[in-house]
Amino acid sequence: MIKTVFFGTPDICLPTLKTLHQNPHIQLDFIVSMPPRKAGRGMKMKDPPVALFAKDQNIPLLQTNGINKEEEFLSQLEKEGLDLIVVFAFSQFLSSRILSLPKWGCFNIHTSLLPKYRGAAPIQYALLNGDTQTGVSIQKMVKKMDAGDIALSKTVPIHREDNGSSLYEKLKEESALAMDSFVDQITSDSLPLTPQDEAHASFAPTLSKRDGHLQFASHTLVEIENRLRAFDPWPGTFCYLNKKLLKVFELAPAPSHSSLSPGECSAKHGFLLVGAKDQTVRLKTVQLEGKKVCSDTELLNGFRHKIHLS
Repeated sequence: MIKTVFFGTPDICLPTLKTLHQNPHIQLDFIVSMPPRKAGRGMKMKDPPVALFAKDQNIPLLQTNGINKEEEFLSQLEKEGLDLIVVFAFSQFLSSRILSLPKWGCFNIHTSLLPKYRGAAPIQYALLNGDTQTGVSIQKMVKKMDAGDIALSKTVPIHREDNGSSLYEKLKEESALAMDSFVDQITSDSLPLTPQDEAHASFAPTLSKRDGHLQFASHTLVEIENRLRAFDPWPGTFCYLNKKLLKVFELAPAPSHSSLSPGECSAKHGFLLVGAKDQTVRLKTVQLEGKKVCSDTELLNGFRHKIHLS
């Protein structure tokens, strides 16, 4: 049996965690996750999905904001002779001490085809850049972020209709399949490790709310569409209509008779139009601050103010 500890927090981890738990070669000794946080309208303390799974399955659980400071726990792992640590969306850097604990090392699941999109937001950056494929990589962890040798990778196509939500679900399931293959390789003693090519490394840093602010004048229609895809569900895409927040959910090319300069806006013919870098864009489905989601025509019905988008 492979004595294993799993580090992870959000629900993207669950299919992979279940795969490990059900594998006859894996002995899942511990799960490490983040502590409860306030969530929902009532802002009640809530355990993350991985912690809930551990409790439901009666697997020993450690919840911590600082794994590298858990001296008693780490000493216990050292004494037990650990074989493997699997890390997925854990959000904490691991010290050299932890990386050296298991016999076979610590392996991280990353939702891109490394060395492309190292960092916190690989799913969003693949969509943002209009990529036609992404994937899952399992890499042996080193001190440098997402830079370890690749043990296994699987490619996932990106379709034009994909957005952040749908691609997340695809990669969630593909990660579990990759982990199944990874365990097969370990148990058959055939785990290839391929160094990453640093010359092709790129990065996907953490997103912030302001990244969703649409800058029409400096981006083409396709680039703006990619933002809508990448930032769904978070941070969302928005601009300001007469200084009020306007969430944007759907775009369309403007009618052929409409032509606006980059950044110029118009409410003619019941359409909310704005000039992008290469053509005029219709903001087709929107939500004005304090209002319900609606079409631009519904929003503009009875709108008597001169409009300004920013």
